[in-house]
Amino acid sequence: MDDQGQGPSAVTPAGYARLVQRHGLRVIRNWHESFVAATAIRREAAAPDGSVVETYGAAYWPGDSDFDHLEFALKYDGTNLALLAELFKVLDADGLTQFIAAAPFGKYRRRLWYLFEWLTGRRLSLADMTSGNYVELVPAEECFTSARRRLVPRQRINDNLLGDRSFSPTIRRTAALKTFAEMDLSERCAALIADCASDVLQRALSYLYTKETKSSFAIEREEPTPDRTTRFVELLARAQRENWCEKPRLLALQHAIVDPRFRENDYRTQQNYVGESVSFGQERVHYVCPKPEQVATLMAGLIVTDGRLRESAIHPVVHAAAVGYGFVFIHPFEDGNGRIHRFLIHNILAMRGFTPPGIMVPVSAAMLRNQRSYDASLEAFSAPLLEFVNYTLDEDGQMTVRGDWSAWYQYPDLTAQTEALFRFVEQTIERDLPEELDYLRNYDRTKKLMQGVVDLPDRKLDLFIRLCNQNGGKLSAAKREGQFAMLTDEEVTQLEDAVREGFRPGRLSE
Repeated sequence: MDDQGQGPSAVTPAGYARLVQRHGLRVIRNWHESFVAATAIRREAAAPDGSVVETYGAAYWPGDSDFDHLEFALKYDGTNLALLAELFKVLDADGLTQFIAAAPFGKYRRRLWYLFEWLTGRRLSLADMTSGNYVELVPAEECFTSARRRLVPRQRINDNLLGDRSFSPTIRRTAALKTFAEMDLSERCAALIADCASDVLQRALSYLYTKETKSSFAIEREEPTPDRTTRFVELLARAQRENWCEKPRLLALQHAIVDPRFRENDYRTQQNYVGESVSFGQERVHYVCPKPEQVATLMAGLIVTDGRLRESAIHPVVHAAAVGYGFVFIHPFEDGNGRIHRFLIHNILAMRGFTPPGIMVPVSAAMLRNQRSYDASLEAFSAPLLEFVNYTLDEDGQMTVRGDWSAWYQYPDLTAQTEALFRFVEQTIERDLPEELDYLRNYDRTKKLMQGVVDLPDRKLDLFIRLCNQNGGKLSAAKREGQFAMLTDEEVTQLEDAVREGFRPGRLSE
């Protein structure tokens, strides 16, 4: 590269990639990296993780100053709040002031002006604008934005970020998210239950609440006691009616779902992390959580974000991902974070009217069934962060984090997590809910057929159906002898026929 600004002599980084390289920053790579080549070409290469490397022809070369590349980054690489926060620590504020003053009406320079002051809390030596149209801070075609805009007269900017300076996630409008948002999964869910008998629906919901509770605990490799199961089921029912993204309610929720010995009366005051023991005295760290002194501010920002999104027209699943995954990455408690994160997803989907009143989709069941995909959604944020966060563990497993990495927790890119949540929600609506409703309808038909043979007590009838379905439609000899010796061989045969007929594939379409 010609450092005198005469253009590229080879394929050379531009935008964020150029600035990161020039200043030797340790950062999470931006999802879009730009290069400029001496030849007049433009090509794009997408990776399986959704990242893109794009090469432009020489005509795109912006110049060689930091600020030329900063403006290029906003045009072609997108709005990366965390990366901008890191760049503003090392870029010359006076140079940025002069760059903006040279063309103050330019929308990209106004955006840089506002973002510098918003992210750093420092004011540039520029007079307030008094004319000109207002411009969107983040283009709506680039990212999901808040409809609750804040007008900023100084730069004549519409601040449409999802949150505030304390916490503001980014969710890009990828092709996958555009497709999901247009699928109208909410309508599909409503259609599923439209013709469902009320008694069948109530029994299905009872099962799904219990299934969701056990699945959420199972993801954490826990087996809840009966009383903790009951408490969590009751909380899920309340999630349909009350907003839980408030500090007192989150504390009450933590108290209700964890062992009484690990209840907390405030956000954590210790540095925590997610990891596993690989050998005696050795820990494998999967995620370094924010420092304890940052947690209260991050959580206040998360609650502000939730409030903004509840008042906006943003898709409920996008809202649930922003708050649910945002919560688990802040990790404000020592215990219970994963279960609360999944609880908040249910709470938001219900309160935003994504599901019909009283209906819930067992998202945790889909996450448990696709544990690797769920883990991947968490690692999409945690793994890149782990590559550069500086920490040590002492012999007692206590972690110390050195350096300031707060921007990455304040301004996370939750695009991958939102795509994952849409997939989990789709699976619950297309698979889990229909399967449970079908099972109950088949069960009711089977019960009537069986009662025409022998009027078994309900407990015995349930057991017979379950054992037959587990054994290909026949009662095993051992179970026949141990549980149903009171029946004749002819009765057993007729009951087996009833089970096979009641649960016959295609039975419901007849």
